[in-house]
Amino acid sequence: MGNFSENLGMSTSVQQITPELRRWIVAQAEAGCQPEDVVKAMQASGWAEDVALAAMEETLRGRLAEVRAGVRGEARVDGQSEPGHTLRGELPQGSKVPRPAIDEGATEIVIEGHVVQVVASMQVPQLVVFGHLLTDAECDGLMDLSRPRLERSETVKNDTGGSEVNPSRTSDGMFFTRGETTLIDRIERRIAALVNWPLDHGEGLQILRYRPGAEYKPHHDYFDPVHAGTPRILERGGQRVATIVTYLNQPERGGATVFPDVGLHVAPVRGSAVFFTYDRPHKMTRTLHGGAPVLAGEKWVATKWLRERVFT
Repeated sequence: MGNFSENLGMSTSVQQITPELRRWIVAQAEAGCQPEDVVKAMQASGWAEDVALAAMEETLRGRLAEVRAGVRGEARVDGQSEPGHTLRGELPQGSKVPRPAIDEGATEIVIEGHVVQVVASMQVPQLVVFGHLLTDAECDGLMDLSRPRLERSETVKNDTGGSEVNPSRTSDGMFFTRGETTLIDRIERRIAALVNWPLDHGEGLQILRYRPGAEYKPHHDYFDPVHAGTPRILERGGQRVATIVTYLNQPERGGATVFPDVGLHVAPVRGSAVFFTYDRPHKMTRTLHGGAPVLAGEKWVATKWLRERVFT
């Protein structure tokens, strides 16, 4: 991959998305470079991450529109003609995602008298850690309701859209249907209000129990378009666009939710939750995450996935 600071002979002290930068991005994409590698190269040359991501998205989205319109002979990124080719590693189209109504500097959000604490937030990935999302009684209630129905957890089977037991996930789990009990309905409505997303765009709550040694290796929650089974999965409500993991208890040791791409570990504190969004099914969202092994005690979580459309 070429160093664009040298290739363009330009200073990165002024963080502007220039025609030269757009041409360089197109050239790297046409050479087969992956978008995340191009962004890393830009950052290594002094560009701010938000500028690099914006430049990448704007340029490749424009080029993709040209390709879809049948433009093959020219790549017009700034009104000038260049030889063009179909891009490899094109970014999927972005979509609207849930966003909590957090005022600047806010430390809490009140929903129908329930105070949820804003503990931490990040821009890349788009992530918020909430405190006191659930009360102790609500945590106990979910564990009690789910305990008789727990079975070995499964993962999506990529080739068919079904599910299967996978050695990467060593927990026990079950799903509630949306609004199955008064308790579940109350929690789901609180989450919908918290993140500003329609109630019927959510999957049913999944409860997971991790015993000592159990873990969930790093993965993405979106459905990868490259897999044959994805179209079948998307029929029920489109892509997943957000995840909220709520901790129902606090293990003695271990069990953090880890985000390897950004070096973040979220401790499993009872009643708290980590919420993150991904506006497209692509690893540049930096939402690779996993459940670290439980070292002592058990870990219980309630996971809610949010979809683009009504989930049926």
